Amino acid sequence: MAHEVPALGYSFDALEPHIDAQTMEIHHDRHHATYVAGLNAALESHANLQGKSLEDLIGDLDALPGGIQTAVRNSGGGHWNHSFFWQIMAPGGGEPGGALLDAILAGFGTLNEMKAQFSAAAAGRFGSGWAWLVKNSAGDLQVTSTPNQDNPLMDGSGDPVLGIDVWEHAYYLNYQNKRPDYVTAWFNVVNWDEVARRFGG
Repeated sequence: MAHEVPALGYSFDALEPHIDAQTMEIHHDRHHATYVAGLNAALESHANLQGKSLEDLIGDLDALPGGIQTAVRNSGGGHWNHSFFWQIMAPGGGEPGGALLDAILAGFGTLNEMKAQFSAAAAGRFGSGWAWLVKNSAGDLQVTSTPNQDNPLMDGSGDPVLGIDVWEHAYYLNYQNKRPDYVTAWFNVVNWDEVARRFGG
């Protein structure tokens, strides 16, 4: 079965004023669709891989035929990252609580310190990429970042629970070159309930 762009789950303007409707529409309907098309094209002549989950494909890239590894890494990674990204945002934002907050406090001391480290990773990622909050193999939270459309599943560094797209297409219409301003505003639309679900999963 061909991979598909998932529904956004909310309207394009639902995250305003923090993320504008035009950016969301272009990001979801064009950029994400391009990654899905690229992934499907890479798998077109590999029927034995078409039934594999996206996680299986990007989690063991070395097991793929050499001729499609880069395409699956880039397009498959872009598909996974964006599918994740849409879900960990929601109108209204909120604050973390429960076991998630306990883990944040244990790992960083304060919520603000976690946000500061995450924001620094996002702002400091050279060129295009992502910043992540991951649950590592010990169950602890840590901040990391990856280039391009890579993600922590690819190197086994942890399970992503929070992630921000810092490619320019994610913010340039409103924030131009002010990536730190975008990251600060983005925290207003984090879906902490979904982050908590992923942390507990």
